[in-house]
Amino acid sequence: MSQSKSILLLGDGSEVSRLQRRLARHFLTVECSQTIDESRELAQRCRFHLLVVIDPQGPWSAIRDVLDVCDGLPSETLLIADRSSAETAIEALQNGASDVLLRPFSTEELVAKINAICGECAARAPARMGDSRQMLVGSSGPIRAIRALIEHIAATPATLLIEGEAGTGRKLAARLLHGRSGRQGPFVSVDCRAVTEPGLQRELLSYARETSGDGTLFLEAVHEASPDLQAGLLRSIEENAIYPVSTRIVASATTGLARLAAAHRFRADLYYRLSVVRIGLPPLRERRADIPLLAAHFANKLSADMSLPLLELRPAELDRLAEHDWPGNVRELREVVEQTLRLGRLPAGALAKPAQRRPGVHDYPLDWTLEQVKRHHMARVLAASDGNKSAAARRLDISRKTLDRKLGASGNE
Repeated sequence: MSQSKSILLLGDGSEVSRLQRRLARHFLTVECSQTIDESRELAQRCRFHLLVVIDPQGPWSAIRDVLDVCDGLPSETLLIADRSSAETAIEALQNGASDVLLRPFSTEELVAKINAICGECAARAPARMGDSRQMLVGSSGPIRAIRALIEHIAATPATLLIEGEAGTGRKLAARLLHGRSGRQGPFVSVDCRAVTEPGLQRELLSYARETSGDGTLFLEAVHEASPDLQAGLLRSIEENAIYPVSTRIVASATTGLARLAAAHRFRADLYYRLSVVRIGLPPLRERRADIPLLAAHFANKLSADMSLPLLELRPAELDRLAEHDWPGNVRELREVVEQTLRLGRLPAGALAKPAQRRPGVHDYPLDWTLEQVKRHHMARVLAASDGNKSAAARRLDISRKTLDRKLGASGNE
């Protein structure tokens, strides 16, 4: 595919010439320009498939506005920038850039990135990936592959299973899929941790009244569904009880739902119904290259939401973020960025590694009272339920009122 593509480089400095030499062996045409006017003149003589912008000066939104009025320039753009320019990278993604490549990178990585953008372009839906409301932020290989898969299957009616650890963005991926699908109906979420089988039927009836078109029904945390709820879900799917029948079903679970089914801890027939197509979201520790982009994205959003001055993380702080294992994944990173904005610096203890424990060793002091141990366990179950008190109470086999009384603090519904 590479040999048939024409690439236009836009940037000022010796790196542009070096990139031209590196790419010339891989693509049909590689031209250089130092200004947008030069780019426009070259575009009048050659049709380019991709514009590579190197270290732009000024806000990306202004650059994009200029590029959009220049006849002949390709709509697909790749930004190359330093890791310290993560905020510019986020702005570029939000304002129409196809993707971002942060230094350092190899020629092979650059060629692969260009080929990926050109490959995705042919099947891309009218909506752009740069929609900041429904965006899987990142330029790593796993995230690019997931975005490409979502674009490929968005318009199909296939039932989808999204798997990933807590905090990896399962619901965000489901919303992104719905947004790219072109469906006119609503996106309706059912939390399988907190609904019973009769409650499911009420939810479905409510959904039927709510929608008159082809929406998306999102079954959140389906791995937590009780046996009765699993039976109700399977029956509803097989009997087309989820109305209208054009509704797409998307389910989410932690990793390993197939293993649960094989161990008879989840209905195998329901698993096969839900996993026609599967998306596996990687934990943040397996895509550390995305951490600067994600941190800048959260900093921009949270500073605006909380009316706080934007704080740019220093290289040493970015290194600390990159070294952390992130057991809470992207959600944990967002919380760390929020703490940083509130304090004006990266919290000293925010990235402390949890103490390593031998199997079977308790994670609480042996001099605790039984009541303290109970409260500790309830708090762990609540955290594992993503703060959903109704789901935590069901898992603990106690009432919601008892959980409130024992823990005292409020939580999410």
